[in-house]
Amino acid sequence: MLLDWFEPQLGDLLTASWPLLIIALLVSSLGFYRVVYFISVGYAFSIVGMALFTTINHFDNLTWVAALQNLFLVLWGARLGVFLVYREFRTTYRRELGDVAQRSAGMAWSRKAIIWISVSILYLLMFSPSLFRLLNGPSSSWIGYFVEGFGLLLMGSGLLIEAAGDRQKSAFKVRFPNQFCNEGLYRWVRCPNYLGEITFWVGHWIVGVTVYNTPLRWLASLIGVICLMLIMMGSTKRLEEKQDRRYGDQPAYQAYVQSVPVLFPFVPVYSLKNVRVYLE
Repeated sequence: MLLDWFEPQLGDLLTASWPLLIIALLVSSLGFYRVVYFISVGYAFSIVGMALFTTINHFDNLTWVAALQNLFLVLWGARLGVFLVYREFRTTYRRELGDVAQRSAGMAWSRKAIIWISVSILYLLMFSPSLFRLLNGPSSSWIGYFVEGFGLLLMGSGLLIEAAGDRQKSAFKVRFPNQFCNEGLYRWVRCPNYLGEITFWVGHWIVGVTVYNTPLRWLASLIGVICLMLIMMGSTKRLEEKQDRRYGDQPAYQAYVQSVPVLFPFVPVYSLKNVRVYLE
């Protein structure tokens, strides 16, 4: 059968996956209270919940690589979730939160349900490399250890970059609420937090490369990481447009956007506004 070709242990995979999907659905249901929570705190804490559950549920298969991978996922999700909740109490963010709430006001429940189910499935696909790692066990070659180590290095680097970017911008906005941030990491790239998130999830995908031993595993993991990258590019475009409206008449801002890359440092791409992104 075709499904047997895709995943010989399909029953085991489904058995291991459905509790994770339920966790993602339960946590991201916060979006029914405030739509933005589907893709903010629901996103962060869904990853935390899935990482904790798989670590406990598959503890007998836990290797040092899987342990570090899931530890990074818990740290990433907990840090982002706490940051997002804390940000809502800042005066400088409340107006923006009000604008977001106003745009989603009156959204039909059917549309909310579609978003809820879609993002929950996406979070499961993004998390899938960790699940595959725990189902498959440890690598048995030095090449596998090298690939896994490189992926873990990217995850740790991405976590630090994203945390530093968020912290630096928050501290800057407290001092200069009406100016664009160009300090710290923002001297090298205009969206270091998005860069950190991409680096983190690409690293997470790389950690699992040695256990993508069926087409279904390749497909699931690739959909997750590619969608994440497209979403981050779309977020970058929206941030560009918002900052253009807010600071576009300032000569210092124009000089900044023409000299500092938008998403990847040392890559001379200064705008994504004219790039077609399918998940915006």
